[in-house]
Amino acid sequence: MSTQVFSILIVDDEPNIRAGLAQALQNESYAITTARGGDEAWTLFNQGHHQLVLTDLKMPGSLSGIDLIRKIKDERPETLIIVITAHGTVETAVEAMRLGAHDYLTKPIDLGTLRIQVRNAFEHYHLLKENRRLRERLAGVGEVPEMIGRSSAIHDVFVRIHQVADTDVTILIQGESGTGKELVARAIHNLSHRREGPFIAANFGALPEGLIESELFGYEKGAFTGAQRDKAGWFEMARGGTLLLDEVGEMMSKTQVDLLRVLEQREVRRLGGATLIPLDVRLVVATHRDLEGMVASGKMREDLYYRLNVVPVRVPPLRERQDDIPLLVHHFIQWAQERHNRGAKQIASAALRAMCEYTWPGNVRQLKNCMERLVVTVEGPIIHLEDLPTEMQRRRPVPVFNPQSDDVPEAAEIVVPTLEVAVAEAEKTTILAALERCDNHRERTAQLLGISVRTLHYKMNRHNLQ
Repeated sequence: MSTQVFSILIVDDEPNIRAGLAQALQNESYAITTARGGDEAWTLFNQGHHQLVLTDLKMPGSLSGIDLIRKIKDERPETLIIVITAHGTVETAVEAMRLGAHDYLTKPIDLGTLRIQVRNAFEHYHLLKENRRLRERLAGVGEVPEMIGRSSAIHDVFVRIHQVADTDVTILIQGESGTGKELVARAIHNLSHRREGPFIAANFGALPEGLIESELFGYEKGAFTGAQRDKAGWFEMARGGTLLLDEVGEMMSKTQVDLLRVLEQREVRRLGGATLIPLDVRLVVATHRDLEGMVASGKMREDLYYRLNVVPVRVPPLRERQDDIPLLVHHFIQWAQERHNRGAKQIASAALRAMCEYTWPGNVRQLKNCMERLVVTVEGPIIHLEDLPTEMQRRRPVPVFNPQSDDVPEAAEIVVPTLEVAVAEAEKTTILAALERCDNHRERTAQLLGISVRTLHYKMNRHNLQ
């Protein structure tokens, strides 16, 4: 994490609360500023650069907490806000979340929870900053938002794009369905000297074999039954630009022969036509199949394979770039909010953790569709673990076994919980044991645990202990 010192503005009309919050966070090496109400907070906010504002909602003066949130988000939308609310005003906190607040705390405030939420807020701030930096870095590549990432696996793709873009060499893009192969092709086109020309994306898997020849090369009027007009083929349509032939692994033998002839002769002829048209395209091909294996099994011509595989680009599946999932999740939330005009949404840490642990067989396309569905269907401002598709919520329990026994489970069956989950479960178990020992007497239980009664009540509510 960066060594940058983050600045926090604490806004509350109660001096004791201001002082307590400031003292709790001062030990975390944050730069702390406090304000007694919305008016003073707005003045201080404009005088400095605070990345996080921690504010009460009900305060005297002309600016309420809600008013302050609106003004801050209008002035600097990237500012993170955590609101403080009493138990009876959670609805107001939800309204604050809809206006763009990052999270909320209920009174009485548990200082441990406060520190965790502040740390989570700044991790979120880092993600947004990194997201923005990467989009600026890829600005010259064109509109390719799904290529956001900071993992070494996707970085290798970015490097290869810049290496080959401004040439006319044939590119073979390989990767599973949904990894973004067409986006890579568009990025190559947008960085090339052909960027002003057309980009034509054609898919062999979307057409029956009988139509591929006419689509690939075009035809003259009367060339066959139903040819009532002249039609340019994919190669002609892409003249001066880039032609992406997607799913080349679906080509039948005749199409392979025809394509090989075009690449060797560098010219095409429409069906039923006599004129040879010089080939003036940058060819990019893509597939999710193992073309080398198809050559070995005789399903693809070896000479065509080497014509296509001049410069290979492998697009990694999402399971190989798990570090990119938080960036992509937050990016697609923002994208879906803007597309469907939905209020601000945040994702709970447990939900994000589950998404990072999921294998994503449909890759980035599946993640994008998932976030769009959640933004549209989740009614509240927070996307929780239970909102995710069932297959993402499943967690296999850690098997209990005797180390002296020969019945040791296989390594694939052992799932280690995160530290956060383990600590939460241990805390819940300890509280339950203390309550039982003290016959559910709250004061004696709190004394036994070494915490205040107020903190005990907070923790019991958090763990749904009645």
